[in-house]
Amino acid sequence: MWAYHGIFYQIYPIGFCGAPVHNDGICTPRIRKLLDWSEYLENLGVDSILLNPVFESDNHGYDTRDFKKIDCRLGTNEDFAQVCQDLHRHHVKVVLDGVFNHVGRGFWAFQDVLEKRWDSPYKDWFLINFDGNNGYNDGLWYEGWEGHFELVKLNLKNPAVTDYLLECVKYWVDTFDIDGLRLDVAYSLDPDFMRRLRSYTQDLKSDFVLIGEVLFGDYNRIVNDDMLHSCTNYECYKGIYSSFNSMNMFEIAHSLQRQYGAEQWCLYRGKHLMNFVDNHDVTRIATILNNKNHLPLTYGLMMGMPGIPCIYYGSEWGEPGEKAPDNDYALRPCFEEPKPNALTDLIRKLIRIRQKSDALCSGSYRNVVLTNHQLIFERATESEKVLVAINASDTPYTACHGDLTGSARELLSGDGISLAGSLEMTAYSIQYLQL
Repeated sequence: MWAYHGIFYQIYPIGFCGAPVHNDGICTPRIRKLLDWSEYLENLGVDSILLNPVFESDNHGYDTRDFKKIDCRLGTNEDFAQVCQDLHRHHVKVVLDGVFNHVGRGFWAFQDVLEKRWDSPYKDWFLINFDGNNGYNDGLWYEGWEGHFELVKLNLKNPAVTDYLLECVKYWVDTFDIDGLRLDVAYSLDPDFMRRLRSYTQDLKSDFVLIGEVLFGDYNRIVNDDMLHSCTNYECYKGIYSSFNSMNMFEIAHSLQRQYGAEQWCLYRGKHLMNFVDNHDVTRIATILNNKNHLPLTYGLMMGMPGIPCIYYGSEWGEPGEKAPDNDYALRPCFEEPKPNALTDLIRKLIRIRQKSDALCSGSYRNVVLTNHQLIFERATESEKVLVAINASDTPYTACHGDLTGSARELLSGDGISLAGSLEMTAYSIQYLQL
């Protein structure tokens, strides 16, 4: 699977393109802005772009009106097809947000139910009680996602619903030639639907990737040979920033060992979870870190650890952004053009190193040196071993050589990075060493 060796770049299109927060009904080809970014993405080295919702919706994209029509605030289907073609020409695959758990109140089938009630052929597409009521005083009750009545839950036990959704996925492949899906709130989706989706998309495209949004629990429940290829690794997301903020590298080392270590009880050895230091739902890494000297180190850690790295747009140059109650748009800004800097250059180097290293993409994991302020771990295949060394301290550190046998060759060099071919670590440093 190509995604296991890939680097993802996530964009929230409605914010990125500067579209109105609420659907104004005016068709404007804002999505074509991506045509100006495709060369930048190719030069950065990412393999795939992960686009949050692009289809017609009431407001933020997760309240879908029409799964077969690009949101008018972003343009037309023809605009988006040209964008996808251009991204592919620049060797960037396209993964879309599959919002299959719920739709918006403006969704055409739900509008039919509101109009025709019992006589609507779509009444069983949703979980409805005609003897109740809801927050919009429609004279009927329906299940909303986690109590949000603006998000109408789909009945994925109804074959007509799943047939329709799969038909939409085929339409996206045929029209836009997409390469995969990120499944919104995958933890809420019906397992049988995910099994059917896996089989169906594999027949459409043998290398079609499915990545689920999962916040907690056992990731094996949905990441397996019958369901999804990967899911979001929120455990390690929290472990990354928290380890630096508390100056306690034991936290992330414990999570990585628990997930990927050699012991029998390790949970996800051989699997490829999606790693990130921020995304469209959480405070950006440049804001949440207490010590900004740690910012490059978070990317050094993410690119070296097991899993699939995903970069959130703008964070590769250290863009700040704080999550606010009931307002995520501070996390989803519009940038007129990329603003690369020294951090971007470092991330580009890290990407190049990872893409050339089978050990970093799919090798085993082993903690080698661990203190509160330092973490050195080994990624290894039969033919390659790489040490990833992080010094979060403001003072130099010399690693214990007890487990560090063999000659080390430097892999990483550049601004602010230690160049030594040994494990003499400068303050706030990253080293990738090949043994």
